[in-house]
Amino acid sequence: MYDIIIIGAGPAGLTAAIYARRAEKSVLIIEKDTFGGQITHSPRVENYPGFLAISGNELADKLIEQAMEQGAEIELDTVTGLKGTAGEYVVMCGSREYLAKAVIIATGSRHRTLGLANEERFIGEGISYCAVCDGAFYRGKRVAVIGGGNSALVDAVMLSENCESVVIVQNLEFLTGEPRLRRILEERENVQIIYSSVVKRIVADGTEMRGIVIADANTGAESELLVDGMFVAIGQVPENEPFEEVIRLNDYGYIVSGEACVPERAEEGEVDTRGIFAAGDCRTKTVRQVTTATADGATSALAACRFIDSLLGDLR
Repeated sequence: MYDIIIIGAGPAGLTAAIYARRAEKSVLIIEKDTFGGQITHSPRVENYPGFLAISGNELADKLIEQAMEQGAEIELDTVTGLKGTAGEYVVMCGSREYLAKAVIIATGSRHRTLGLANEERFIGEGISYCAVCDGAFYRGKRVAVIGGGNSALVDAVMLSENCESVVIVQNLEFLTGEPRLRRILEERENVQIIYSSVVKRIVADGTEMRGIVIADANTGAESELLVDGMFVAIGQVPENEPFEEVIRLNDYGYIVSGEACVPERAEEGEVDTRGIFAAGDCRTKTVRQVTTATADGATSALAACRFIDSLLGDLR
């Protein structure tokens, strides 16, 4: 029986582990894939406090080292479900079950990809999923933004302020983002919008990406765009399916929770979710950055510690 089980070893989960261990709670982190989460895909991070520049992998390594130095245990396993009641939760995995008094869900979300050949190879080397994170590296260069929703339009506005040119490639005949953003982009001379088109493949010279090939969604006619970088903004996919019967998910699959990192119940009055907390990109929030993930980690860990201390008070 652990005091706290943390599901996910990204910045939110690892920060939660550090705070929980400093409060002398026993902690198990369960991760199914990549220790460090999505930040490991960023070759250079310049917006994390305390570092002028650091690679995502190095930042993740430091977080893992700190959590383990504090005494957190780590298991590589896939969580398939969560059951039990407050103070006696069972985290079900592919190989076994683990017991905990409290659970912090920090599964994060993954960027929706285009599914192109060599797409993963060029992540961080021409392909990015975060203009806030990587836009500064393309100052004075030509870029493409893939998508037509709010996220894509916000990225395009930001990039147009520093890039030589921005081409928005949208698969529909119209942009779905806010009218205000559309007007801003339509007025910018260095922004071009291509409708009813999809990205077919990446154009590269060896290890260097130099453009993309797009195809008209109606005719299939192909054309080549010479760009230095491509920002993919077609949405994110949270990984909360194992918990959908325990806690409430919104229409996009994110855990519905407030800034206190406390999820809402799947069915109010029927499911006891006391002792369950959500942290990081897996929950509903307006800003998804590594700094807000670590903030969630601290908030959820302290809330979990208070919950466990209240259980001890009840026993007394």
